[in-house]
Amino acid sequence: MERGERILEAAGELLVAWGYQRVTIDEIARRAQVGKGTVYLHWKTKDALFLAVVLQAKLRSHRAQTARMRVDPLEVLPSRMMSGVYRDFLADPVLRALYSADTDVLGRFHDIAKKELAEVTSYGDQVVRRSLEVLREHGLVRTDLGVVQQQYALLAAASGFFLTEALLHDHAPDAAEERARILAHTLRGALETSADPATGTDTAARTRAAAEAAASEIIPLYEHLEELSEQEMRRQLRH
Repeated sequence: MERGERILEAAGELLVAWGYQRVTIDEIARRAQVGKGTVYLHWKTKDALFLAVVLQAKLRSHRAQTARMRVDPLEVLPSRMMSGVYRDFLADPVLRALYSADTDVLGRFHDIAKKELAEVTSYGDQVVRRSLEVLREHGLVRTDLGVVQQQYALLAAASGFFLTEALLHDHAPDAAEERARILAHTLRGALETSADPATGTDTAARTRAAAEAAASEIIPLYEHLEELSEQEMRRQLRH
């Protein structure tokens, strides 16, 4: 593993275990088995390093989502897309802290990340909105609400599931896949025009064909989101 990757991995582990305030560059260097100066060769400040940690976690999720859509165009559907993001969230402690705004872990860094990553976040919102527009054009998403209202419903429902992991964990099914299935079911009923294509109903073939057409427009949006995230990661590196 490259030194930079070891440093990012160590910083992420310590961020989740100790919280932003307690973690020092000395501890990160010790965990990564490099000198303190080596850390500063890569990142100018502690904040720049942790911004890279957050970007790396989000980038992994973006890449996974794009890969899922390439394999199966039905992954462009809001129910499938967001349940995939939710599974990524469940599997990644950094994403869990970030998406649930965990103040014990992030502290004041949450506000720093929000400000520094505003451009990437804004484009991510545009991707969601444009994706909904494309899905509406292909008859895959209902049109009884406006796109802005649908985007709000989508993000509010997903955020509720994210926050429930911390606030109502005792009420959640034990299996992560079951929780993801419930989220998909919720979004399918709220936003989509057809039943789950996996049920084999007579609309399944039409839904898949429409999803294939929509995917050709949506996948490039996610590819560009990956590019922006990669550019921002490079910007945080010391030059």
